[in-house]
Amino acid sequence: MGRDGGRGGVRAQIAAAAARIMAEDGIDDFALAKRKAARQIGTADGRFLPGNEEVEAELRAYRALYGASAHAETVADLRQTALNAMQVLAEFRPYLVGAVLKGIASEHAAVELQLFPENPKAIELFLLQRNMAYTTHQVRRFAGDRGHAATVLALDWEGTPFRITVFDSRDERLVLKSSLAGRPYERAGIREVAALILRDSDAAKA
Repeated sequence: MGRDGGRGGVRAQIAAAAARIMAEDGIDDFALAKRKAARQIGTADGRFLPGNEEVEAELRAYRALYGASAHAETVADLRQTALNAMQVLAEFRPYLVGAVLKGIASEHAAVELQLFPENPKAIELFLLQRNMAYTTHQVRRFAGDRGHAATVLALDWEGTPFRITVFDSRDERLVLKSSLAGRPYERAGIREVAALILRDSDAAKA
């Protein structure tokens, strides 16, 4: 087997192992799952790590094989929770992103939202007025090769973990990525999430 073929085989093994870890351990952090999978496979060479899209494909395949019905119910519940929160946060222009939107979230996955308020501090005031505890940290997101600062709020929303990334209102028009080399975020607003829930409900009844 050639060098590239060997590398591809190891990438595929790590992708499959990472998907299994995410599904069985409830991990929704791709980087963490890939590092754990690489240790299981026995390689520390970062060149062998698969992309997130490769792990996503394996995770979808895993979900289809094991507990597909229960997983569909989990995703439906998380999407409904996300929609409920988005409706409460409507003034801050919320979008759903991440594993819940993609339909690959585990039972304990965090709902990921992006907000684009006119005043970024307004969301923290909103939460404080409702006695909702949260923690914050700073991240950088990218549009093309330009970095954009954002604040991530981690909190519990009626028993479900949420990660809410707060951007400047001007960033709403941009195609955002988590890294320079990453793929653009898929995101859905309130109407799109409501339509997705309705579609999935109709499909479940068919």
